[in-house]
Amino acid sequence: MSDAINLRKLPPLKALKGFETAARLQSVRGAAEELNLTHPAITHQIQSLEDNLGTKLFARDGRNVILTTEGKLFYPYVREALEKLINGTEAVRRATTSQPLRIQVYVTTSIRWLAPRLSQFRAEHPNIKLHLMTCSAGWEFDEADADIGLIYRDKPVQPHLHWTKLFDSKLFPVCSPSLIEKKESKLQPKDLLNFPLIMVYTEGWSWDDWFSATNASPNEITNSIIVDTLAIALEMALRGEGIALVNGVSADDDLKSGRLIQPIDYMVDGLGEWGVVCRKDICNDERVITFIDWLSREAAKS
Repeated sequence: MSDAINLRKLPPLKALKGFETAARLQSVRGAAEELNLTHPAITHQIQSLEDNLGTKLFARDGRNVILTTEGKLFYPYVREALEKLINGTEAVRRATTSQPLRIQVYVTTSIRWLAPRLSQFRAEHPNIKLHLMTCSAGWEFDEADADIGLIYRDKPVQPHLHWTKLFDSKLFPVCSPSLIEKKESKLQPKDLLNFPLIMVYTEGWSWDDWFSATNASPNEITNSIIVDTLAIALEMALRGEGIALVNGVSADDDLKSGRLIQPIDYMVDGLGEWGVVCRKDICNDERVITFIDWLSREAAKS
């Protein structure tokens, strides 16, 4: 039997996480953003750790923080211990064959693009169990609860994350063919102002962006419907109730089937891109590699 470990000597784990992140980034604010905590929460964690150790670990350097002599002594031990704990946790997860691969994905992307294709993946890889975890558009990757995120980003991911691009960001309108069937001439961007425009207030893009890029004044929008998800907007568009604005492949299958059309051949480049994100420490997991490779092949078909 191994000797007992005096766990009462250990500081709280969350304080060690806050210390490591703040030391690595040399920023309390940066640590708060990376750990999805508030600035005061990180400050409190560091203070409690310093109280526990009886010494200061950081000194101020303008807006940044730098390690004291004691902090420099402590940091490599904390870093190594956290890395070993993470590696051990992932080793157990990988060894547990019943553990599903947890995939975070936006509701609309899941319903309109990913879910209809999963039967093929499951047929090809019956031993890989999947757990879809849907979220609203705009949510960041929740690495604590998900292994993989199929998301949209308009800024670089955190250094400890791995990103694989799937699609470019393109904004374009879609509608039912019945909505414009009586229009004989080719539509111009400003002509869309004569139709009900379906607005999704939770998305990171808007009709204002699209009209501004086409040099049509967005201030002229008077006939609009506001909804809270792209899934609702697409369903309304399918029923001929208006024109929806799409970013990505959520309308891909409906466009191929002819249930939806693009009333105007004008796409606007978005500010970001669609892709898959995961932590670097699990990106060599065979299940992760297999699923991302499959997603990349499916994306190439769209």
